[in-house]
Amino acid sequence: MMKRVLLGAAMVLALAAPAFAQDRKETLADVRKELAQLSAQLQSLRSELVASGSQGMQAAGGASALQRMDTMEASISRLTSQTEALQNRVNRVVADGTNRIGDLEFRLCELEDGCDPGSIGNAPLGGAAPAADSASLTAPAPNSAAPKGDLTVNEQSDFDRAKGVLGQGDFRGAADLFATFTQTYPGGPLTPDAGYLRGDALNRAGDVPGAARAWLDAFSADPEGRRAADNLLELGKALGALGQHNEACTSLGEVQARFPGSEAAGKVPAAKASLGCM
Repeated sequence: MMKRVLLGAAMVLALAAPAFAQDRKETLADVRKELAQLSAQLQSLRSELVASGSQGMQAAGGASALQRMDTMEASISRLTSQTEALQNRVNRVVADGTNRIGDLEFRLCELEDGCDPGSIGNAPLGGAAPAADSASLTAPAPNSAAPKGDLTVNEQSDFDRAKGVLGQGDFRGAADLFATFTQTYPGGPLTPDAGYLRGDALNRAGDVPGAARAWLDAFSADPEGRRAADNLLELGKALGALGQHNEACTSLGEVQARFPGSEAAGKVPAAKASLGCM
């Protein structure tokens, strides 16, 4: 029995890291909880083994059983430290991104008529609390990936209607329909497209500040999503058109840094050249 428990603990340690990397739903908090539980189980086994005397020690495989426990406990301690370090790193990235987004929102607000800077919130990047519990450790999805998930009949028809209005040249009307769509179907398969197209519609309507805010909102809501690179690219170009040169060049640089190899990243050199970015 003791041997089976020790073997099971060893297997958990061996599989902990790759299993977490493959399971996009598991969070850092889940991993830390599992490591704490495993550590407690090993401590309990150690106490049980010592209390069993020489007979129990022999049944567990001799004195080497305690050595194996020491090795596993050291591994648990190491994994726990790595998890905590990763959590701190994620928190710093989210905090930095949140501050950058907040600064851009403030600057855009100054360019919009009737916008009250005091009304600007400071929602964390991605719309979640800046803690490891909500952090995904996977790389950004390729920007060209097709929408995934099930669509309702109304969702598809509402999107097609907004897109049809855009194609007819009613840019302001299309922007309003896309805004309604993103509010009605948050997290839907077509919502990233709706957010991006809303910015496009406002830009075509001549509302560049509104377009920049739409692309910024779409990016901050899904900074690693399928349309994230496109939103960031268009945001950079819009900021350039609004005279925010430094912010524009920084945003364009982020496209290449965050989404190398994407179609949007391939358009950055030309956009930078037109703005004179260094």
